[in-house]
Amino acid sequence: MPTAKSEQLVIEVRAVAVNPLDAIIQSNGRVMYGWLPYPVVLGEDVAGIVVETGTGVAGFAVGDRVVAYAIGLEKGRDAVTESGFQNYVAVDAALASPLPHGVAFEEAAVLPLAITTAAAGLFEARQLGLDYGRLGHAEPRAEIVVIWGGATSVGGNAIQLARAAGYRVITTASARNHDRMRRLGAESVFDYHDPDVVDQVVRAVDAAPVAGVLALAVGSGVPSVKIARATGAKKVAMASPPVSFYDQPRRAGFSLERTGLFLRLGIRSALLQLRSPITGVRSSFIWGSAIASSPVGPAVWRSYLPEALATGTHQLYPEPHVIPGGLPAVQGALDALRGGVSSTKLVVSLVPEVPGA
Repeated sequence: MPTAKSEQLVIEVRAVAVNPLDAIIQSNGRVMYGWLPYPVVLGEDVAGIVVETGTGVAGFAVGDRVVAYAIGLEKGRDAVTESGFQNYVAVDAALASPLPHGVAFEEAAVLPLAITTAAAGLFEARQLGLDYGRLGHAEPRAEIVVIWGGATSVGGNAIQLARAAGYRVITTASARNHDRMRRLGAESVFDYHDPDVVDQVVRAVDAAPVAGVLALAVGSGVPSVKIARATGAKKVAMASPPVSFYDQPRRAGFSLERTGLFLRLGIRSALLQLRSPITGVRSSFIWGSAIASSPVGPAVWRSYLPEALATGTHQLYPEPHVIPGGLPAVQGALDALRGGVSSTKLVVSLVPEVPGA
């Protein structure tokens, strides 16, 4: 049972979502997160009820319904008490938001890592560095943000955050998701399967200034750099590697599959980084938890989200696919995630089922 430290909440967890990050860490062990001990608790997306508040906490009380981003996997954090896949978790109050009573815990659990990563890519100075000073109350701007992969969980939240900051949005998604992207705020949507999609995006931009390009899907770096170069944008922020980390065994140790994957990763990453300075475009990888120690975190989680969720101006995206069964169901959800999920997020409910209900 965790204890709330200064500026922390302890939450009784009612729903958790699984993310590609969890599956990647499980498959790679300490290859990417070398600071993590074993065993370790995974999980970033939680929703539940506050059962304890630490010193210095304002705006929360025991009994409050909240959604929160658990950052136990980050360097220097407690990977046991501060990670999400458990019944009680300690979270930073700065990365939590009150949850309206009309919103189910399972609906809210889709949000934390997605909106945090989107915010880091859009607003952190080392990424696109967009203006978030009047987030949710900004005047419309002429600048466009191009988002490659709008139907991803990060993409759907990035569209809404960019619009809340006053920017216009052009995005890509499969044809079946175009209407949803427009409802989230995109003014133009193009099918990334179309071989002419890069030219279509460039024509849609026309002569408008492009504030930056957000590359969110696996392999999106190259077309995003092409768009940036053609439109005069100087920055590309990337949330996905150029290869899928699911293409490897989950067992530890040497394997040809893992060796080949990291070889492809190294080559493609090097080519992308080489291409960027040649074209005058700076590309960088997003580290979502960066907002935990920057002004972006409070601006999104404390200033923007409570009002946006209460008024419905920020839609909870994507829709949850709820899996019952509590914590024992988490591994099955991760296995299903590896098999491929589109425009939805797998959420495990920790609320006990009522017999005969």
